[in-house]
Amino acid sequence: MQAVCTAALVASATLVLPAPMAAAAPADPPGRSVSDLLSQLQTLYRKAEEATETYNATEEKLKKQRTKVNKLNEDLADARVALDGSRNDAGRLAREQYRGVDNPLSPYMRFLLSGNARQALDQGHELKRAAGRRAATIERLTGGEKRAAVLASQARDALNVQEALAAKQKQQRDTVRKRLAAVERLLASMTGEQLERLRKLEQQGIAEAQRKLVDSGRLGDSVNPSGVGGKAVRYAFQQVGKPYVWGASGPDSFDCSGLTSQAWAHAGGAIPRTSQEQWKTLPKVPLNELRPGDLVLYFEGATHVALYIGNGQVIQAPRPGAYVKVSPIAANPLLGAVRPDADKAPLRDYAPPKVPEGAWAGSDTGYGSARAPGR
Repeated sequence: MQAVCTAALVASATLVLPAPMAAAAPADPPGRSVSDLLSQLQTLYRKAEEATETYNATEEKLKKQRTKVNKLNEDLADARVALDGSRNDAGRLAREQYRGVDNPLSPYMRFLLSGNARQALDQGHELKRAAGRRAATIERLTGGEKRAAVLASQARDALNVQEALAAKQKQQRDTVRKRLAAVERLLASMTGEQLERLRKLEQQGIAEAQRKLVDSGRLGDSVNPSGVGGKAVRYAFQQVGKPYVWGASGPDSFDCSGLTSQAWAHAGGAIPRTSQEQWKTLPKVPLNELRPGDLVLYFEGATHVALYIGNGQVIQAPRPGAYVKVSPIAANPLLGAVRPDADKAPLRDYAPPKVPEGAWAGSDTGYGSARAPGR
C-alpha cells in the first residue's frame, strides 16, 4: 500500500524506522541526516495530499452547484415563458373589455330588460364563466410574476455561491502547487546517494511495519469479495502503471481517491469522491474482516485511501512521481477500513485477477516530478 494514493501518502507515512538503519549509512552533513530528510519529505507530501483532498472536495461541491445553477436557470426560463403567456392572455382580456365584448349589464338587469328570460339566464352563465376565466388569468399572471421573481433571486444567489466556490478552489489549487513545489525543492537539494538511501530507508520501514501488522493477527484470513467488490478490484488492476496526478479521476491518471471512487463507479456502486467522505459516510469494517474491494484509509485525517485486494495487499495511486501499483497494506499509518457493499454477500467462488506484470515494480515512495493540472 506504500504507493498509497496521493501526495499525502509519503507525507503522512510516519513510519517507525529502526535507528540502526540510519546509523549504518555514511554520515550526512550536519542537520541533513537521511532520517531527517525522510521525515521532512513525508511531512511535505502529507500536507500536499491533505490540500489535494480539500481541493477535490471543493470540486465536488462546485459540480453540484453548477448543476443547481443550470436547473434554476432552466426553471427561470420556463417561468418567464409562462409569464409571457399569462401577460398575453391578460392583454387580450383587457382589449375585449375595452371593445365591450362582455356585456357590462348585470344578469338581473338583462333579465328585466330582455324579452326572452331564458336567453338572459344563458347569457348570465356565460358572463360568469368569462369572469372566472379573467380571474384565473389574473391569478396565473400574479403567481407567474411571483415565481419568476423568486427563481431569479435563487438563480442569482446560486451563481454567487458558485463563483465563491470557484474562487475558493483556485486558492486551494494554488496551495497544492505551492506544497508540491516545496517537495520539488527538497528533492532537488538532495544528492543521488541521499535519494537512494532515502528510498531504502523508507522501504525498510514499510517492510517492518507490514511484518508487525501480519504478526499481530489483526488482518485475519482472506475472504471472498461480493460481486460488485470483485468488479472494483478488476478495474483497479487494469489501472496499474498509470501515473498519479493530483485531482485526477481517470481514465489516464488518478490520485488516491480518484482511483477508489472510479473503481467502485465502474463496478456499479457510486461512492463519494474524496477519501474523507469515503471514511465519513461508508460503513466501517474491522481489519480482521477485510475482503477484496474494501477501502483502506490512512492517517488521522483520512487523507489517503487504497483498495484492498486480499492477502495484506492494496492497490493505490501513491503520490506525485509514482504510478498505480500493488503495495503492502501497512505502507502508511492505518486509520481503518470501510465497505461500500456492506449489504452484499461474498461470492462462493472467487478467482483473484492475475497480478499484472510489474505491479510491484517501482518505488513505493514515488520520488519524482510533482504533477499538477494546468487548470
